[in-house]
Order: sequence, then structure tokens, then C-alpha cells
Amino acid sequence: MKLTVNFIINTHKILVIPFVLFLMWYYDNWSAGPFLYLGLHGTYCLLWLLKQDLYPDKRFEQKIPLWIGLRTPFLPLAAYYMAPFLLISRNVILPAWIFAAAPAVYTLGIFMHYVSDAQKHYTLRLQKGIIDDGLFARTRNPNYLGEILIYASYALLSWHWLPFVILGCWTAYFFRNMRSKDRSMSRHAAFTVYKKRTGMLFPKLLR
Repeated sequence: MKLTVNFIINTHKILVIPFVLFLMWYYDNWSAGPFLYLGLHGTYCLLWLLKQDLYPDKRFEQKIPLWIGLRTPFLPLAAYYMAPFLLISRNVILPAWIFAAAPAVYTLGIFMHYVSDAQKHYTLRLQKGIIDDGLFARTRNPNYLGEILIYASYALLSWHWLPFVILGCWTAYFFRNMRSKDRSMSRHAAFTVYKKRTGMLFPKLLR
């Protein structure tokens, strides 16, 4: 049995809301922190499914055997479930400032991630080549930066070091993809100039 990578990733996203609600029910934890987590991560997953319908990522249309899909990407993605588990199972009382910091980091991440993906999708439909304006004007990977910020907000809400380690592992994987993307874009004559005035991940503020 073969499934698309899209299907496996989407399944992971769909399970987030029921999983967090189950944890809240199982540990009888209906405090503000879990509800904030549910709202942030749940909204991200709904937006992901909407994005996949409006402007899907063609990289994820590849079909793979079910057992491979469970091993990767599902299990590595399931590591992200650790953040709500640590928050809810330990009945963490979050400091007041977290309720400002986590949504701020999350909102910036959502903007970077989904807007840059939309810009890339619709720009490449009109013309091929390097995208060097908009969110790509100062960083070559605003979408990865956005995703890192999103999951950093969840790690912050967990009030535990382990989700930051998990995010660090995923960030290392993202950097591998970013280097591969750079090698692919290097075939364009304009890439050398573009690379000098942008950061690989973080925006280059000074040119």
C-alpha cells in the first residue's frame, strides 16, 4: 500500500487537535496554558490543511509505502507531540509573560511561513527562476524561518527543554534542505549576487 507524503503529513496535522483534547481530558487539565496551546497549534494545523488545498507543495506528492511513511515522516513529526504532553501532563503553571511571548513568536512564524509559501507558489506559476523580492528579499528561506518560530512557540509553552532539542534536530534537517536548495539555485547566473545580499535563514539587515 502506497500513500503520498502529503497524506501522511496531513494525517499528523489532523491528529493534533484530538490528541491535545485527549491529553486535557486524560490529565483533567483544563487550565489556561493547555487551551492556549490548543488554540495555537490547532490553528496552525487548520491553516496547513487550507494551504495544502489552495497551494500544495509538489514535493510532497511522491507516493511511498505505508511502512516507510510511518517511519518517516510520521514518527519524526510525532516528536512534536511531546510539547503538549509535557505541558499538560505536568500541570505546568506558566509565567504570565509566556502568554504574550508565545503568541507573538507564533504569529510572526505563521506570517513568515504561509505568506512566503504563497509568494513562492504563485510567483513560480508565472515565471521560473530566483525569487528575490518580498519575503525573499533578505532571507532565502523565510518559510523555514517561519516554521522554526512556530514550533519554538510550542516549545516555549511546554516549559521544558526537550521540545527545544527536538526542534534543534528538525532545524538541522532544515539546514540540510536549505544547502541543497542553494546548490540547485546556483545554476542561475543571478544567484551569486542574490546570495551575497541575503541570509540563508535569518534576514540580512545590512547590505
